[in-house]
Amino acid sequence: MPLNITLSSERIRLRILTIEDSKALVAAASDGELWNLPFTVVPSAETIDDYIQHALEGYQAGTVLPFIVEDIATRKIIGSTRFWKIDRKNLKLEIGSTWYSKSWQRTYVNTEAKYLLLQYAFEELNCVRVQFTTDVLNEKSQNAILRLGAQKEGVVRNERIMPNGRKRNSVRFSIIDEEWPSIKDNLIKKLNYY
Repeated sequence: MPLNITLSSERIRLRILTIEDSKALVAAASDGELWNLPFTVVPSAETIDDYIQHALEGYQAGTVLPFIVEDIATRKIIGSTRFWKIDRKNLKLEIGSTWYSKSWQRTYVNTEAKYLLLQYAFEELNCVRVQFTTDVLNEKSQNAILRLGAQKEGVVRNERIMPNGRKRNSVRFSIIDEEWPSIKDNLIKKLNYY
């Protein structure tokens, strides 16, 4: 798998996260003070170094591709997402750790970013499965994943421990390779609507 990839549309660019992105990521997360969300991990000025170090350790190990999301018109970082739990033997991975500045939420950005990620996963990496996992408390995220066309598989109990010590139950979704062509068509229609 190539490690230094960039995924682009006309409006957004996903490129590999670097240490130099730390201030811009904190600025993006400041739009909405996203680090206060109880159901996800978004970096703050205090946690950005650990956030980036953890992402880059996974990147070096080949199990994570951490991306920043840029608005092409302004060249401004507006969020982050990643491939992780990359399993080359079984041709599967998870898309997660996704967040966007509050002013970019409920816009075309999430649909467009997911389209770019899914297209790369299924058409370049030849994945047979892409999964998504979100907190049972995060209904917005669950609805966004369902709008992509993913199938809900169920609840994974005590799936992870959150920074505040809460044992998080998570909802797992997936898209498999046979479903990708019709999901791709639907995403293209949605993107043409924006």
